[in-house]
Amino acid sequence: MGGYFGVVSRDDCVADLFYGTDYHSHLGTHRGGLAVHNGAGCERYIHDITNAQFRTKFEQDVLKLKGRMGIGVISDTDDQPLTIGSHLGHYAIVTVGRIGNMSELVRQAYGLRSAHFSEMSGGGINPTELVALFINQGATFAEGIEIAQNAISGSCSLLLLSDKGVYAARDKLGRTPIVLGRKDGAYAATMESAAFPNLGYETLRELGPGEVVRLTPEGVETLALPQSRCQMCAFFWVYYGYPASTYEGVNTEESRYRSGAALARRDTTPVDVVAGIPDSGTGHAMGYARQRGVPFERPFVKYTPTWSRSFMPQDQPTRDLIARMKIIPIKELIQGRRLLFCEDSIVRGTQLRDTVRRLFDYGAKEVHMRPACPPLIHGCKFLNFSRSKSELDLAGRRAIREMEGQDGPPPPEYAEPGSEQHRAMVERIRHRLGLTTLLYQRLDDLVRAIGLPKERLCTYCWDGQE
Repeated sequence: MGGYFGVVSRDDCVADLFYGTDYHSHLGTHRGGLAVHNGAGCERYIHDITNAQFRTKFEQDVLKLKGRMGIGVISDTDDQPLTIGSHLGHYAIVTVGRIGNMSELVRQAYGLRSAHFSEMSGGGINPTELVALFINQGATFAEGIEIAQNAISGSCSLLLLSDKGVYAARDKLGRTPIVLGRKDGAYAATMESAAFPNLGYETLRELGPGEVVRLTPEGVETLALPQSRCQMCAFFWVYYGYPASTYEGVNTEESRYRSGAALARRDTTPVDVVAGIPDSGTGHAMGYARQRGVPFERPFVKYTPTWSRSFMPQDQPTRDLIARMKIIPIKELIQGRRLLFCEDSIVRGTQLRDTVRRLFDYGAKEVHMRPACPPLIHGCKFLNFSRSKSELDLAGRRAIREMEGQDGPPPPEYAEPGSEQHRAMVERIRHRLGLTTLLYQRLDDLVRAIGLPKERLCTYCWDGQE
């Protein structure tokens, strides 16, 4: 997916920009980038971080950068930040989201005749460059951002750096967050509020859906008021979000405790140990264990110093290799025991199937799985949710196709936890993964665990409702 951090300061901002951006490294492993306005223009560095941590790639660049305003990004797709020259001036821009109507907007852009694009590898168009082209149609940055947001189907939150300050614009339906922070002489905008405490910032507030602001060392100016309708991606609380971060007033780790407790209240399966598939399953497992009074242990430990996130690489063999190598089993905590694991979700299920097989190879008596969200049966249309090329890669959708004998949209009954179709789908997934039992979270329980009204959340990947 990706994450960003922007800062303006009366003094040099580079250290805060460097560390603030680094606190988004869990959101992507493809490209990292920093841009600083040095008074004369934007100076930028971009590096491939596929096989190296963000900090190691940029530690020499940071020594060269000087400036009081900057933006940074961890991107899981295209090169960012981009530097743009236009009638609005010289600026840098980063975006997070997914443009669902990319082809249509490209045709519109070519209709302008003077429009052109730099090519990505493979001949693709950089989505951030496309957003910048629509921004350039405005008489001001605020007007241009509004033009771009209204043109995009999907989602797009962005930070823009110019000589006038840092502009922060949240997606018009608020699918991804932007949080504002303040400390003496500086203001910052971030996706992860967890970036603030160790840098000395206090959280000021969150931007509302569609809100646009301009940050200067003097303060925050609202350029476009927030909209009333919000559809924030619920998966932030399930998986994406860092435990120390808070979105829409709800802390991620607390919501995961509640999520695990909700799973436990609907479960009477006798087990010896509760564990989490590290790391994002850990909070859910702690909530489950506390609710049921079953010991929480770690039969798996995670080795992270040299292994990237298995969720992100393009090809399945690489994802499987990373998942296998970085999760180390502890035989003494596995052998002869009935183990219950909480997992954030089951996406494709390929890595999980290997994990279950290894547990039985190490002597587990039973292996029970409790995903913290319902079955994923719709591909996400609004964010770059995973590297899957097709929603038919989803474990739930694959089971439905096998049962229905066709690839069309899944009947709504599969999203109903009490239906025959839902039970049959879950049983098929359980059998494929080799689990003793499989019980998914109910959507109504997940919504209560998050603590926001369902109408303020995007739950499309589970129930198909926009």
